[in-house]
Amino acid sequence: MIKTRLKKGDTVIVIAGKEKGKIGKIKQIIRKSDNVRVIIEGVNIGKKHLRHIEGVQEGGIVNIERPIHISNVAYYDEKTGQRIKIGFRYREEGDKIIKERFNRKTGETIDIVWEKPKKS
Repeated sequence: MIKTRLKKGDTVIVIAGKEKGKIGKIKQIIRKSDNVRVIIEGVNIGKKHLRHIEGVQEGGIVNIERPIHISNVAYYDEKTGQRIKIGFRYREEGDKIIKERFNRKTGETIDIVWEKPKKS
């Protein structure tokens, strides 16, 4: 299974394809063996034809967000207004070990992945 540096709720920018330059938040990450795709709010919208089912759903044509391959998106830093690369680092604080995601250009922490107590 492929590990990704992006996660649900991250703001990303599309860097390739017909939607290039659009910015949105990740709604869902779809993992299939060696293929990881993401669904981004308001990006790559397609039409879906729905059949009417009595008492369950209305028929018609609806707009839905289609998945994009994860290699075509990059993390978007809202402070600088640019796409950035994300790294992982471990740091020790007292009696705990902290794993965090950070901006590889500025060294600024994005968020904390987990905290664990240090083994004695």
